[in-house]
Formats: sequence, structure tokens, C-alpha cells
Amino acid sequence: MPRHLKSPVPAAQVSAARADVAERVHAILDDIRRRGDDAVREYSEKFDKWSPESFRLSADEVRRIVSQVPGTVLDDIRFVQQQVRTFAQAQRDSLADVEIETLPGVRLGHRHVPVAAAGAYVPGGRYPLTASAHMTIVTAKVAGVPRVAACTPPIRGEIPAATVAAMHLAGADEIYLLGGVQAVAALAVGTETIGRVPMLAGPGNAYVAEAKRQLFGEVGIDLFAGPTEILVIADENADPFVVAVDLLSQAEHGPDSPAVLVTTSERLGREVERHIERLLPGMPTKDFAEPAWRDHGEIVVADTLDEAFRIADSYASEHVEVLTENPRQALEKMRDYGALFLGEGTCVSYGDKVIGTNHVLPTRGAARYTGGLWVGKYLKTVTYQEVTDTASSALLGEVCGRAARVELFEGHARSGDVRAAKYGKGTLPWNEEGAA
Repeated sequence: MPRHLKSPVPAAQVSAARADVAERVHAILDDIRRRGDDAVREYSEKFDKWSPESFRLSADEVRRIVSQVPGTVLDDIRFVQQQVRTFAQAQRDSLADVEIETLPGVRLGHRHVPVAAAGAYVPGGRYPLTASAHMTIVTAKVAGVPRVAACTPPIRGEIPAATVAAMHLAGADEIYLLGGVQAVAALAVGTETIGRVPMLAGPGNAYVAEAKRQLFGEVGIDLFAGPTEILVIADENADPFVVAVDLLSQAEHGPDSPAVLVTTSERLGREVERHIERLLPGMPTKDFAEPAWRDHGEIVVADTLDEAFRIADSYASEHVEVLTENPRQALEKMRDYGALFLGEGTCVSYGDKVIGTNHVLPTRGAARYTGGLWVGKYLKTVTYQEVTDTASSALLGEVCGRAARVELFEGHARSGDVRAAKYGKGTLPWNEEGAA
């Protein structure tokens, strides 16, 4: 039986503020629908103290901003984007169009067609998440999306130059210095100066995530996102210091970020907890990491590694790091996770920043039914049908007539009847006035 060395605060305590967020977001969305640019500008002034003549950066402004970014930073951006591009291209190449002939002259097929436009939200706020530009924009461009409109907020009234550079180098067609609910709302519903998009992608704070949730259906979205999560599976061979560092690496995302250790070794669990207690006071980001670990940190001891895998699946965590003697066992044993990080040589931070897989991943248990953002999210798999053989059309018409009448769909049946009669040289079971 699993046992907890450390438990989180009760779930009811965590979710108390969500209703207020939903209500405030709903009001902002309604206002932007009604008043367009005027409302967007008011909210940008209110929340970000930002009201430029135009939220969209011109090509000259982009060039000037990028020229201010240190060369090493630009080189690193290019390196990481190439990793993302390489993996996304491999994903795209795995998706083949299909056409088969099921009967003589009956061809059925599907094609993967990119959406006409996508909105990419790149968070700012306290941390400029430059890497989100790679994940959302590069992936969309590899999918073939012709127009990518990207938004990022100013940071304390300043332009986040490295983020703008990342958006530009990733291939964004439009770059807006605009953040929060007002940014995703403007992209989704359109304003006088911002063209609407059929799909939104990218992480954000609770308000951005709620805005995407409320807009879903009107536009497509990548994922319903919540706080960043990490779960580490460790056996007695794991290095407790490495485990502690990796847990805290994700706890710094925010005070509500769960960090969970599932281990087969009580000794290791207690050592990890001691390391965390020593590391936290000196962390520059302890104001986020400390409450995250205090309120959402867990240490669970399992009797066997198989039980540890089952426990991990029950969390369906966004990131699962496997620090065991044979980490690739997780590929066979587990099914519910956003992304796996196998062995001490990798870590969740690689996935977040540099390795090339997408870091926009399912949270709050959504990994039970979906994976993360990938090139396929920007593609619509659409079908087509063609019948060129008259005998096959006559056969399908006969069956269609019978099948439709079982369901009392006389109009459907008659579409089949027409072809059965025309191509099969038969007669209609009803006259041109519609009577049987």
C-alpha cells in the first residue's frame, strides 16, 4: 500500500478562487466583443500600464529590437528553434495523406490541411517565457499555417527584446506587444486592427487559461492549461540531490505548481525532503517555489516499481521524470502523462527550454485523454469521396435507399434512389411530384 511522507493541502482549498477568475474573464470578453480596440486598450492600460500608438510592431521596430539582443542569446534561440523545428518536421512527415479504392471507381481519402491562421500567446509577466515562442510559432509554421499572429505582454513597461527576437526568428507574421485576456480575446474575436484567428495556442496565467476555456468552440485551442506539474519516479538508485533540484525546478513556475515524488525507497524520500529544506531558502525564486512545495508538494512511497508506475498514471501528470535503474520500462508500463523524461541524463527543464519536444502539455489530469501541442494540432484532417464507376454508384444508391428508410430519412433515401435508377437503369419508387 502506498503511504505519504508528505501530503498536499486539501483540494477544496486550492480551487476556491476559480469561480472569481471565470466571472472576471467573462466580463472582459464581453466588453471586448462589444467595444473592440477601445476595450483592448483600456485593459492594456489597466493591467500592464501599456498603451502605445499601435500594439503591432512594425518590421522596422522588430529589426531595431532584435539588433539590441546579445549575439549569444540570438545564437541560443536559433539553436533551440532548430531542435524544435527538426522534431516538428519529423512529426509532420509521419502524417501521410490517404486515398484508397474501396469498390471499383469509389475513392475515399483524407488530407491534412493547416488552419488558415493561428494565434500564439507567449507569456511575460514576471518571467519572459521566450521558449513558448519556439513551441507555438515554429510548430505552426512547420505545419504550414500561412498566418501566425503572436502576442506577448510588456514587462513592467519595457519591451521584452529576447522574446520579440524569438517570435521573429520563429517566423511570426504579426507581432503584438499585448498581454493577458485582452490579447487572446482580440485574436479570437477580432477587432478593428487585429484580425481574428481560428485557433489559439500557448500557455498563460490563470486568466489567460480561463479565457481560452471560455473561447473554446468559437475558436480551437491547443489545451486547457493549468499550473505546471512535475512528478518524479525514483528508485533506491536515484541521486536524492538531483531529485530535489528537479522537483524545485518546476515548483518555481508558480505557488500552485504541484511537485510530486513517487519512490520505492523511504530512505530516498526522506533525503529528498531534507535537501529541499536546505535548498529552498537560497533559491532566488523561493517566493513561488516555497509555497508550491509547502502546499502542493508530495512524497509517496510505493512498495514496488510497478505500483509506482500505477500511482504515477493515476496523477496523469504533465511532466514525468523517471530516475530508475531502467527508465525505459516506463514506456511500456505507463500511459497517462504529458511527456516522459527518461534517466538522469535528461530533465524536465530540457523539455521546457532546449531539447526540441513541445513544452505545451496537458495538466490537471488532461493527460488521460490528450497529448500536448504538436504539429498535428495545427492541422485539420479532412476527408473527400469520389465515385466515378456508375455500377458502384448504383449499388451504393440501392443500399443507401434501404439504410436511410430504416432511419425514416426519406430525403436521404431519395438521393440514393436517383442514382440507383439513373445508373442501374431502373425506375424510381416515387414520381417527380414526390408521391410514392
